[in-house]
Amino acid sequence: MTDAQPFTAPTPAHTVHPVYVIGGGPGGLAVAAALRGRGVRAVVLEKADAVGAAWRGHYDRLRLTTTRRRSALPGVPMPRSFGRWASRADLVRYLDKYAEFHELEIVTGVEVARISPAEGDLWRLEASGGRELTGSAVVVATGWNHTPHLPEWPGRDTWTGTFLHASRYRDARPYEGRDVLVVGAGATGCDLAADLAEGGAARVRLAVRTPPHLLRRATLGWPAQRSARLARRIPARLADALLRLHRIGVPDLSAHGLPRPADGPYTRAEAGRPPVHTTELAALVRRGAVEPVAAVEAFDGAEVVLADGARIAPDTVVAATGYRRGLEELVDGLGLLTPDGAPAALAPRAAAPGLYFTGFGDPVDGALRHLARDAARTAQAVPRDRARLLRARAKARRKSPAGTAERQGAGLKAAGEAGPDRDSAPA
Repeated sequence: MTDAQPFTAPTPAHTVHPVYVIGGGPGGLAVAAALRGRGVRAVVLEKADAVGAAWRGHYDRLRLTTTRRRSALPGVPMPRSFGRWASRADLVRYLDKYAEFHELEIVTGVEVARISPAEGDLWRLEASGGRELTGSAVVVATGWNHTPHLPEWPGRDTWTGTFLHASRYRDARPYEGRDVLVVGAGATGCDLAADLAEGGAARVRLAVRTPPHLLRRATLGWPAQRSARLARRIPARLADALLRLHRIGVPDLSAHGLPRPADGPYTRAEAGRPPVHTTELAALVRRGAVEPVAAVEAFDGAEVVLADGARIAPDTVVAATGYRRGLEELVDGLGLLTPDGAPAALAPRAAAPGLYFTGFGDPVDGALRHLARDAARTAQAVPRDRARLLRARAKARRKSPAGTAERQGAGLKAAGEAGPDRDSAPA
């Protein structure tokens, strides 16, 4: 791995254009390794100073909800010492080892601001420091959790307490003895509420707009991830029933302000709201260590206004309100994104040959497993699509008037160089 300072852009005059992979997270590393395995030069561009930057920045408590065996990337199994559910720190070490094992070509400290088509069916990347890079193909692997998202709450600029997005939270130590409101009941919000309650916060409230499904990671040794894999192959009604089995042992918290959703876990996950795999939160809610409250509607000085009209005055607000993909500026004007900013599934092939996306789904049976599969598909597609494109361009040139004239000219030139026919030569 090298620092950004000595990096110079390759030029067509003296080097073959590589495939650029934007993002040094699990998806980018897996694609780069798969391309390298096919003999394709891939250069990973990472804006941070090390791979796995998003995982390095996550809160310390974080553990995978998918098993160690089903979370490994191609070619390097996760060590047994990680246990069944790898921690954030485990995954960071694993990604470092993965890059080293596959001898990946990684340039850190380079942030790509924009991608655009270049002459010769190539791609131009405008990067930090005024760099302009040219690649034969580009794989965007910047990930689902790229840019922290904050709702535009009325009055937030009047708030007098401490405010932070969950991306800046590491552990509970700075909040010991404080009154904390966690906003958002997704996986991160539930984890942080539990971490704060167990870490010494004086009071922890969890603002909930849409109650989540709380499931166990495993039931009687059977991982929820395995059930989710099966659920993808059966009707939604049966899939919901299958995943509900992992609710066994998780109490109904309706009396404590956290009711169970009416729709099933699989149906909810397919709509973009995956279940939360936790047992700690349920126990904390039951004993009053975490208090569910209504969603946040506004801020008013030292108070937070909730959807039910209640006003509370916490010391600190932690917004576990998710992320944006942040692709709009990167691929602006190419027509590749859906209205909500996700890559359109068929766009790269139809509108932008040589441009690929990986790691932008949120599958119910685990993102890392799908990254591994997607890496193999992408690595297969890149050289195949490039060859098809070049063949199509060559065929088009042959059929064009200019191409016909060029071939005729070449034929006349060849005839002239051959000289007169022997039978017609003068005696």
